Amino acid sequence: MKLNYKTFGDGKPLIILHGLMGMLDNWQAPGKELAEHFKVYIVDLRNHGHSPHSDEHSYDVMANDAVELLDDLGLNNAYILGHSMGGKVAMKLAQDHPERVEKLIVADIGPRFYKVHHQTIIDGLKAVPLDNIEKRTDAERYIKEYIPEAGIRQFLMKSLYHKDRHHFGWRFNLDAIHRNLDRIGEAVDGMDFQGPTVFVRGANSNYILDEDWPDIKLLFPHAYLVTIEGAGHWLHAEKPEEFIEAVLEFLR
Repeated sequence: MKLNYKTFGDGKPLIILHGLMGMLDNWQAPGKELAEHFKVYIVDLRNHGHSPHSDEHSYDVMANDAVELLDDLGLNNAYILGHSMGGKVAMKLAQDHPERVEKLIVADIGPRFYKVHHQTIIDGLKAVPLDNIEKRTDAERYIKEYIPEAGIRQFLMKSLYHKDRHHFGWRFNLDAIHRNLDRIGEAVDGMDFQGPTVFVRGANSNYILDEDWPDIKLLFPHAYLVTIEGAGHWLHAEKPEEFIEAVLEFLR
């Protein structure tokens, strides 16, 4: 699958993969900062943003999409940074195609199985009458009944767009994500990756727990852990300076 992407800067290639129901636009600000040091590619994963939609949505196919992107860009390998779902894609890529990953950065996700807790979010998104709302802010009234957190609502509504003059749509493929929701929680437990790796977690997030670390080290034996104080799961948005510094310290 040919993935949509934007690129900034010059230097060693750094590819950034977003999380579930996100898109490359979520990474424009950190991407441009990192582009002062690297040639940065921010990518829409399949079923997200402006990349093609498909009934298939698994870590196997998304890792293969990343390989195809590297091939199309003429890159033998690159630095790979992935957040949340994108972090699992990055880990799968490193496990299955280690020669394509020079260094691996995983943001606030581990390789283990996660119980998917997005059903309420999907119910809220499906409750929006896309053909009957007149402006973007109308959608929030429906979503709010399911998603009380204002920050999460605003994040999701960034993917709401005008399909035509009178109709809205979601940039992500909501039906495919819903059908494959269980697969998004699956563990990534392939061959161990011997390359340099850093896991960056938010101190206020529960995605990477202290007790997860021994199992992570089995699959990524050369990994180390960075914890950003005051940050939750969206650490790159909540503590951007600290996140950028952690990435730069590792890649330098």
